[in-house]
Amino acid sequence: MTASLSKTVAATLCMSTLTAVAAPMTLDDYLALSGPQPTARIAYGSAPSQFVELFRPVGAGPFPVVLLVHGGCWTVKFGGIEQMHNVAGALAAQGIAVWSVEYRRVDEDGGGYPGTYLDMNMAIDKLEADAAAYQLDTARVVAVGHSAGGQLVQWIAGRGKLPPASPMFRANYLPIRQIISLGGLADLRNERDLIKSNCDRDMVQLTGVASAMRPDVFADTNAAELMPNGSTTLLITGELDTVSPPRIAHDYAQRARKAGDKVATLILPGASHYDEVAASSPSWNLILPEIRKALGLAL
Repeated sequence: MTASLSKTVAATLCMSTLTAVAAPMTLDDYLALSGPQPTARIAYGSAPSQFVELFRPVGAGPFPVVLLVHGGCWTVKFGGIEQMHNVAGALAAQGIAVWSVEYRRVDEDGGGYPGTYLDMNMAIDKLEADAAAYQLDTARVVAVGHSAGGQLVQWIAGRGKLPPASPMFRANYLPIRQIISLGGLADLRNERDLIKSNCDRDMVQLTGVASAMRPDVFADTNAAELMPNGSTTLLITGELDTVSPPRIAHDYAQRARKAGDKVATLILPGASHYDEVAASSPSWNLILPEIRKALGLAL
């Protein structure tokens, strides 16, 4: 762990002893989250869910960018991009542009494997193509994902390790090396039972089926297989998160360190799975500085 990341963890522990923690947010609290409307809605494909919402700060750029990927257990049932308006608006108020990605989920036509991953590729391609038009600085990008979105941003970091035979393989792509996963469920192989029990997802929905050409379905879908990838990853999880408990973050961090990547964990005191994406939550006071730090901004 780097010195700066060690200081972050120490600051968290200090804050947990000095600051009264609000009641943890519930799923209903999360579903009720709202925020400002986006500056623009930009399609990156022809399907209804293939679009991004841009939250552009006031003033002249180029602006640093948060590539924001919502969660929802990979299904349309639990909301997603609309709830992200809450933190997207807060980030735009900080002078940070937000490229908030909608994508095809497992219960939508074309979603799951490989469509959901292809959508990540196309949304990032669109960011690169449109950056100049919106004054976005693609040299300063951090990918921030929540829950299922955490799995997807952790997968994004490993795109350079994809097998050439994978349908998601790209020879040329915009690398994103700064990753913040909020309650992410990234290790599909080792956490398949938890993902089934907490999200009711059959792993085949996220990995596809094995074939002679693709005997290991985790080789191109599991972020934990795509290391080392040169990323710096921060795994942030609520102390009271029952969807993606702190153990998940610690176990993944151990695997990443063993592989040779830079990774740290930050456990939010008194927080649930939903405080992680609410700018009104005390947890946001710990998360926002980490986003700013990943973008090279003053704290």
